[in-house]
Amino acid sequence: MFKKILIANRGEIALRVIRTCKEMGIKTVAVYSTADKDSLPVRFADEAVCIGPPVSAKSYLSIPNIISAAEITNSDAIHPGYGFLSENEKFSSICQKHGIKFIGALPEQIAAMGDKATAKATMIAAGVPCIPGSEGLLKDINDAKDQANIVGYPIILKATAGGGGKGMRIVWKEEDIENAWNSARQEASAAFGNDGIYMEKYIEEPRHIEIQIAGDSFGNACHLSERDCSIQRRHQKLIEETPSPFMTPELRDKMGEAAIKATKAVNYEGVGTVEFLVDKHRNFYFMEMNTRIQVEHTITEEVIDYDLIKEQIKIAAGEKISGKNYYPHLHAIQCRINAEDPYNDFRPSPGKITSYHSPGGHGVRIDTHAYAGYTIPSNYDSMISKLIVVAQTREEAILKMKRALDEYIIEGVKTTIPFHQKLMENEDFNKGNFTTKFMETFQF
Repeated sequence: MFKKILIANRGEIALRVIRTCKEMGIKTVAVYSTADKDSLPVRFADEAVCIGPPVSAKSYLSIPNIISAAEITNSDAIHPGYGFLSENEKFSSICQKHGIKFIGALPEQIAAMGDKATAKATMIAAGVPCIPGSEGLLKDINDAKDQANIVGYPIILKATAGGGGKGMRIVWKEEDIENAWNSARQEASAAFGNDGIYMEKYIEEPRHIEIQIAGDSFGNACHLSERDCSIQRRHQKLIEETPSPFMTPELRDKMGEAAIKATKAVNYEGVGTVEFLVDKHRNFYFMEMNTRIQVEHTITEEVIDYDLIKEQIKIAAGEKISGKNYYPHLHAIQCRINAEDPYNDFRPSPGKITSYHSPGGHGVRIDTHAYAGYTIPSNYDSMISKLIVVAQTREEAILKMKRALDEYIIEGVKTTIPFHQKLMENEDFNKGNFTTKFMETFQF
């Protein structure tokens, strides 16, 4: 087992990893930018190293600075958290070359799943259901038109290196495809330095349902059931729950089997997530594989009593997993509490938290790095905390979330707490009647 782990991240996920390391008797090193010098991860880690100024490119995305911090502290492993360098093939490879264990996917696994066109081809070969579309990248606009006529409108153009909805365009009819093609390529090039585009059939009224998986270096793989992440705004998740109110036992088994096929197709080591789109007829299609821990891993932990960060570390240290699949026996919901103004198009609201009170009670969990007096920097994402509740049923979980949101006090900045309070009162949400298009008609 590792003696010392450097956490190459910030905020609540850095603190989350530190907590598990301490429970495993492993020393921790926090790295931080000057904007995060007063953060809780810096305070609670055994050691802390400043790696640069607030700009991410010069701190949390600076591979030389992070590797240097690992070497001067004699860290034998690096946990990348999520975001930043967590799915960076180059970073994983450089860690290998320096004799530092990257607690995440191997470089070749990140490469196989990071490029969406390659990932889709890999999944088709493995027998995982995929959305009909182009075989690989589109050559030019004429190829795009030909493929669209084969697939049938509506179609969606996607950047192969994409994420967060960038380089993505829905096209409903042929006369609109050229403008969509040009704008998608320009946006993809600007955002990712790669203007490669592929095409898929656009799935109407979809649910976004993902399967948590784990695989080890001995070829074992298992799934830990599903999470429903359908309520999103601009392709960014707002709330997640497990089990999905749309799920049936038969569908859960089928999607779990498909996720294990995907895991074994790339000989995956570590914990990860296989994401699917599920149409209204419960047909499901592979969307992508995230080769890292997810923001919403918490709800899976709560319904099966399973520390996913601990499992990550154990797998990276060469231990075997049980190979047993896990199924939820409770219901959990997570609300992402962001420093954003829901009354003003969710505009970011960085600044100093003047008053902070966390909810508590049975079945309530808060993952946060915030406290009264903490200043939320404008340099990073706006997440303040994750509020998680767990109960025997979905109805009880919703009531518990309402109560917890009412207790949650954050003053000094605008937050998404009022949005979540209104969502918990929504009739369609309460009935489990929602898709990824929910936010397009939700009145706030």
